[in-house]
Amino acid sequence: MKLMAFILICFVLGSANAQEFIPLYPNKKIPNSKGSKRKDSIANERVYRVATPGMYSFFPSRQENKGAAVVICPGGGYERLAYLISGTQLAKWFNTLGISAFVLNYRLPNDLDLVEREKAPLQDAQRAIKYIRSNAANWGIKPDKIGIQGSSAGGHLASLAGTATADLVKIGDQLDTVSYRPDFMILVSPVIDMGKYAHKGSRKNLLGENPSAEKIIQYSTQLQVSANTPVCFIADAFNDNAVDPHNSILFFQSLLEHRVTSSLHVFPQGAHAIALRNNPGSAELWTSLCEKWLVEMSIIPLSLTK
Repeated sequence: MKLMAFILICFVLGSANAQEFIPLYPNKKIPNSKGSKRKDSIANERVYRVATPGMYSFFPSRQENKGAAVVICPGGGYERLAYLISGTQLAKWFNTLGISAFVLNYRLPNDLDLVEREKAPLQDAQRAIKYIRSNAANWGIKPDKIGIQGSSAGGHLASLAGTATADLVKIGDQLDTVSYRPDFMILVSPVIDMGKYAHKGSRKNLLGENPSAEKIIQYSTQLQVSANTPVCFIADAFNDNAVDPHNSILFFQSLLEHRVTSSLHVFPQGAHAIALRNNPGSAELWTSLCEKWLVEMSIIPLSLTK
């Protein structure tokens, strides 16, 4: 009897810790796809091909749930998805703040199945926001407290989702009428510019070898900011030698010019893609600052913070 009880407890705990994978689209209704058969490609804790776009859900307990949610866009230069260091780890941290988190498994633009390479990541990000918003009541989430977070190239995708003015993901189902717009953005060491300060690998992977001047402007997200862009928190490092910190400055400057309440923190150290923990010097403060910002922006309530 005791053995059976122990097995039952282990099963319940295991089920509670298991993260559900939620496909973003119904079968055979993935937009911008040629419909070719292929499988996900995963190696060394990186995803190199996404056959089934979707998201992994991470929920806080009911007692700790503060009613907000965030879509996490892992980085990887639009060539791969670093789903642990810039995905799962961050999701668990957001859960400690009482925020539901969804790690996005978005299609990469180098996938030969795509019809238009540069549109696929944004389509998947928009669909994720729509999906969460449509299920907000079921998950204890407020539909006007759904944000997006991204690191490195994932930061570019997050900023793209935050500045987009067109719905690219209408597929003829009930989510077509749901808003794709995030309510806040959190960007860490983000790729922003596709021109002078571009991260060349991200630009090449997203837009191809020789993108047109029009594409460069369209995907330089600092040029797409408007007064309707959601509030934004940015963390970067002065000594980032991979993605020039001018990217963050350009985006913040544009937010400032359009009077979008936002916060920029450029730390002396931290290098590229500041991690969740074990950052050098003052860069270790970024999570505490971000939590205070979330409270300050009324995304999570002060009364329930730890």
